[in-house]
Amino acid sequence: MTKKILILSVFVVASCGLAYELIAGALSSYLLGDSILQFSTIIGCYLFAMGVGAHLSKYVADADVLERFIDIELAVGLIGGVSAALLFMTFSWMTAPFRTLLYVLVFLIGALVGMEVPLVMRALNARQTAFNELVSRVLTFDYLGALAVSLLFPLVLAPYLGLVRTGFLFGMLNVGVACWTLYVFRRELVHLAGRAMRAGAVLVLLVAGFGLSDRMVDWGEHGLFGDEVVWSSSTPYQRLVVTRWKDDLRLYINGNLQFSSRDEYRYHEALVHPVMAALPWARNVLVLGGGDGLALREILRYPNVRHVTLVDLDPAMTGAFTRRAELAALNHHAFSDPRVKVVNADAAVWLQQNREVFDAAIVDFPDPSSFALGKLYSVPFYGILARHVAEHGLMVVQSTSPFFAPHAYWTIDATLRDVGLHTWPYHAYVPSFGEWGFILASKSPGYVPPAGYALPMRWLDADTTRAMFAFPPDMRRLEMAPNRLNTQSLVREFEHDWRQVIR
Repeated sequence: MTKKILILSVFVVASCGLAYELIAGALSSYLLGDSILQFSTIIGCYLFAMGVGAHLSKYVADADVLERFIDIELAVGLIGGVSAALLFMTFSWMTAPFRTLLYVLVFLIGALVGMEVPLVMRALNARQTAFNELVSRVLTFDYLGALAVSLLFPLVLAPYLGLVRTGFLFGMLNVGVACWTLYVFRRELVHLAGRAMRAGAVLVLLVAGFGLSDRMVDWGEHGLFGDEVVWSSSTPYQRLVVTRWKDDLRLYINGNLQFSSRDEYRYHEALVHPVMAALPWARNVLVLGGGDGLALREILRYPNVRHVTLVDLDPAMTGAFTRRAELAALNHHAFSDPRVKVVNADAAVWLQQNREVFDAAIVDFPDPSSFALGKLYSVPFYGILARHVAEHGLMVVQSTSPFFAPHAYWTIDATLRDVGLHTWPYHAYVPSFGEWGFILASKSPGYVPPAGYALPMRWLDADTTRAMFAFPPDMRRLEMAPNRLNTQSLVREFEHDWRQVIR
């Protein structure tokens, strides 16, 4: 019986160890971007720390193996359990020490986790378990625990519990292993009462943290965004937050501002109308991204439009901007228009599987701040997209800032031209973002910016349109290489450009 208890504890501690690693990687990706860099460095630090922990385990005396195992479980449960909450609060209120704290926590957790399995194996060996059976059973349950969490984390834990609450949950599981070990081996342990009291105190702290997770997240997001958080959601794809200050609603994705309701009309008029005003015959329009429905609102103003297909990865985004009254009001209830079809899917996969051809395509993805987003600005993606746009149709791509991120902006232009498209770069001033860039493209040459608009506009007119297509010397064209899928140069250019702005 005692052997089975120790073997089962390996399953639990393996699950917890991987969970803390995934939480740290996901949280740092949400807050810092570049998921490949974050996960790579965290995994490397964690595995190195596990090696250090495995080495340190040899200094535990044979007579103290169970006591040290219980102490380690309590330490891992406490540090790992509070790690997500601590990191989130630190980033929200004191950004500077975030990276240091992140890797200190990852190293501490990794070192402690690295000691767990060697101590369990020594405990089993002391109970005269054959070496080949010992290694086989311990490693089997260790890997099974890792498999269980690797499946549960993206499908259930992160989207439904959130990262902070998930951290507290796995902390409680570590403490549960410590408590169960205390009970099963109570006749062999010394200082039983003291350890039981410590376990109880840690468990109470973790349970309280689990119950107060939402308040902690709200408090942290208030520090991060400064305004009242009116809606938030952690999805399998991103962290969505909507804030309000007086009459200004703002959407943030993974901490990055997507729009302010005070000036979003400038962005969306610039994105949509230079294309739609030039295509009075357009009937069928494709929108990629734009899950807030604001570009959709502008497209639906054209009476010639008969059908709009909007493809956005995250159903939480399109659902919120369909059902929440204050958000649906921003897009004028565009998702309820019978001309609209919403598809929640990866845009690249959907384009590969779909054969429909559209008169116009509006591409409104988040900035290429990660490799997952960078693929949506690549040569293969634009090649596939071009096949879905009519010969004399037009497409436009949100293309970050030609002023703040010029290398990234002109890389996008080079990428569109690399697939044989003619391009017309332009820019618009949006107070919340500064100077922002777009690139209009077509298979056919000869596009001429509209000299006027049949529909009433809040900002666009003939003069502003003419100015949008003129670039001053400080935003001059740069000769850049196209963004290819295997190198993702755009992501590096984007990070480099914005790092220069921050400095």
